[in-house]
Amino acid sequence: MELPARFVERVLRDLGEAEGRALCAALDTPSPVSIRLNPAKCGADEGSCRIPGEDALRISGEDVAAECAGLVSGKCAGPIPGACAAEGADSRVPVTGVAGRSVCRVSGAEAADGSAATCDDAVAGLLRRLGATERVPWSDAGWYLAARPLFTLDSDFHAGAYYVQEASSQVVGRLLGGDALRGARVLDLCAAPGGKTTLYASLVGTEGLVVANEIDRRRAQVLADNVRKWGTGNVAVTCCEPRTVCDFEAWFDVVAVDAPCSGEGMFRKDDGARVEWSEGNVRMCAARQDDILREAWRALRPGGTLLYSTCTFNRDEDEGSLERLAAWAGGELAEAPEVRMDAAWGVVCGRVGVFRTFRFYPHRARGEGFFAAVARKAPDAGGRTRTPKARRSIISAVDRTSAAELARWLREPERMRFGEVAGTCYAWYAAQAEAVRQLSDALPVICSGVALGQIFKGRLKPDGALALFAGLDRGAVPVAELGEEEALRYLRRQEIAAQGLAEGVNLVCARGRALGFAKRIGARVNNMYPNSLRIVMK
Repeated sequence: MELPARFVERVLRDLGEAEGRALCAALDTPSPVSIRLNPAKCGADEGSCRIPGEDALRISGEDVAAECAGLVSGKCAGPIPGACAAEGADSRVPVTGVAGRSVCRVSGAEAADGSAATCDDAVAGLLRRLGATERVPWSDAGWYLAARPLFTLDSDFHAGAYYVQEASSQVVGRLLGGDALRGARVLDLCAAPGGKTTLYASLVGTEGLVVANEIDRRRAQVLADNVRKWGTGNVAVTCCEPRTVCDFEAWFDVVAVDAPCSGEGMFRKDDGARVEWSEGNVRMCAARQDDILREAWRALRPGGTLLYSTCTFNRDEDEGSLERLAAWAGGELAEAPEVRMDAAWGVVCGRVGVFRTFRFYPHRARGEGFFAAVARKAPDAGGRTRTPKARRSIISAVDRTSAAELARWLREPERMRFGEVAGTCYAWYAAQAEAVRQLSDALPVICSGVALGQIFKGRLKPDGALALFAGLDRGAVPVAELGEEEALRYLRRQEIAAQGLAEGVNLVCARGRALGFAKRIGARVNNMYPNSLRIVMK
């Protein structure tokens, strides 16, 4: 399908003939495919992910120094640990794991710190199966794939081991300082379907909280499902107008606005974006973005960080939105810390007043069209923290007996707080439990923390979200490991064989990663997989 003529005309005018033609040509090439690994489920120290019987990559003693430097020389080719080349091949392979942690560690010899370990088989196997080729350079957990596999039929996808996220958009973690975000309270104001939400959830850690808002209820349900699969237990999903959630004034350390836009950056991967584009839509989106940014500014605390992003190229929705916000906010805007970008990545860095801006053009950087900008709210900006008046109290306490039953399902129950909402028991990390209560009393929260399930006669009937929670204690119930075909039957909510399952409730796993629960009653198995998550394709 042809690019819109008025779009091409504008691009040639804005970028010049050579650059404009290069961009338009790139929009008619195949889109790169990329994923982002889940540190909570693919970390090198995640023992539950190990695949029984899969050989580990072994590093000889003479390679220890190279391993500690992040490179291993020898017979393993390509950037994926454990993907071995032909005998005698000489190559160098990076082995740094998710968020800087080691994936391939030393086996048969001591590392610099005296420890001995083997390659994380599950992560290596996952990357090999998906056809990972190299890392996304600006993302700690991002990988490019050689081609787009059928993710729907991959059990690791349903287990939340990774998220299929466009490479350019993964840069938002870097712009917010990566691990420096730990413990922060983040508002993701336009959050569905959840790519950036899950990234923020990994970065803020168990001490932090992500409030992910989506105005459209159907999209909010998709967002909630993706949050449950990610399994970090530190997200609250709300469904309301931006102005409603932003009545929590000066309450957030970070407000991220991935604004609804004209979608020019999606022209390469979505013909529908080309059909729907018009100059009138560009103007309409720009006006809506101005309204959203002003609401976002209310919710940001003094000293906090504003992140603005779009997937479009035009100046009116990008730099223009920043200029209009600056004119409105005045002296309350301040500069954000510098963000290092390697020139080889092809990211076009710039400034709009105090905003640092970052543009991804498909003919320059390996990703889709994307624009992002960061600035801070001045520490001495006016205003004080305000929360809207509670409309009702929806979280009730659980009794001591129920709390003891819930605690046995979690690895670190002492760090959690329990409550009940409409008959279902939940757990929230203690650090943000009161914040979630405040949100729930004032806003339509469709999911938060971890849904644990319902108590019947003193025993928990577990919710599917509990199986996907990274903090689940696997000693609570028997674990049933399914082969891939049987796992797909389970994910379709079809009947599965009773063989290999213990009597009663079982945690169902594939490749060592949890998918959900099933209950064996004699020769019959009750498939407890959530209906909203089931595979519907043949």
